[in-house]
Amino acid sequence: MDLQDNKELSLSVQSKRKKRETFIRQNLLTLLTFLAVIIGISIGFGLREAKTWTKREVMYVYFPGELFLRILRCLTLPLIMSSLISSVGNLDTKLSGKIGLRAICYYLITTVLAIILGIVLVVSIRPGAGNFDDKELVEKSARESTTADALMDIVRNLFPPNLFQATIEQYKTVITHPESSENDTFRENVTEVSKDEWDISGEFISSTNILGLVVFSLVLGVTLANMKDKGKPLLDVVTSLSEAMMLITAKVVWFTPIGVLFLIAAKLIEMEDLSAVAGQLGLFTLTILTGFLIHSVIILPAVYSIITKTWPFTFIYNMSQSLITAFGTASSSATLPVTISCLEQKNKVDARISRFCLPIGATINMDGTALYEAVAAIFVAQFRNVSLTAGKIIAIRDRFRTAVNVLGDAFGAGIVAHLSSKELQVIDI
Repeated sequence: MDLQDNKELSLSVQSKRKKRETFIRQNLLTLLTFLAVIIGISIGFGLREAKTWTKREVMYVYFPGELFLRILRCLTLPLIMSSLISSVGNLDTKLSGKIGLRAICYYLITTVLAIILGIVLVVSIRPGAGNFDDKELVEKSARESTTADALMDIVRNLFPPNLFQATIEQYKTVITHPESSENDTFRENVTEVSKDEWDISGEFISSTNILGLVVFSLVLGVTLANMKDKGKPLLDVVTSLSEAMMLITAKVVWFTPIGVLFLIAAKLIEMEDLSAVAGQLGLFTLTILTGFLIHSVIILPAVYSIITKTWPFTFIYNMSQSLITAFGTASSSATLPVTISCLEQKNKVDARISRFCLPIGATINMDGTALYEAVAAIFVAQFRNVSLTAGKIIAIRDRFRTAVNVLGDAFGAGIVAHLSSKELQVIDI
């Protein structure tokens, strides 16, 4: 009897050891990245207290992280285009339309929720009503632009005149006063002139036109799908390229801990006095961070749970690698390869869905940006004692930037995969 008990105990210990080893092996990269964040923060605070750092010395610390960031950005463009073309090309055209519609509906709903949350928080906390002394931030928030120009620029960038140019530049409308001069007094009063009378021109700025490339990839993917056998050779090439990019990504993500460590450490070293920054930003920072926290921890998981009827905690944990990478790199587009990898390998989302939804989400899903812009706009109005009626507050949904809420994109792909699962099974059969 004792011998039997000992065998069972031994088997139990071995089973627990195997489970522990399996857990560590499957989550080693995530654990190392968590550790890198902690070490990076510790080193950053330690080095900034040790001495006064020159800009060149900070650059040396930033260099390893910069290399990691450049590699990720190098992968982003070929990964986005090949993934979209292969995903759309390998799906039925009608199903592609349904998946796209579901994804866009999700993005619109979560963006509106983010805007409403931002408005509620900024009206309740009123960060701009106090003695805020960071006038530079206020001026940046109240930048010169018009809603019409921003919206038309989005449409213009949907159709880039040169596809190769779109990989490095995108179009931006420029408005200038017809009588502008270098006189400071004149420039102070120039904003009083109606912007409708300003000269309108355009320029190409150094920024990848992902929106235009996404549209081109979608059109090419649909065309190849409709061409059937004639389009298969090119589709096979693009699909092979997509798989190759994912294999490269799988290797590159193992450098995440090193890259994140140096990126965080360098940013902490170069920051100005932290107490002064906290004092200047005050309630504005608190309002923004509160909004991000509520949207990421409550709203998005709730939407996911309601639609999929599953708990979101495992899903969020499996995305932690991409979330930490986003935190360390401060670049959502650079994080895209890691996000796709986490979604497919850990959350088991169908590659046809992840590689369809995530590139589109990286272009049009703006939860974080929408929340920030809503808070910033009303904050400026509060700072300048501008009275806002309910109608004016509702109208603040106008300045859109290309940004990604990584967790929102991941939840969106998960939701679309859940809604499209039966149709994908039919295609597989």
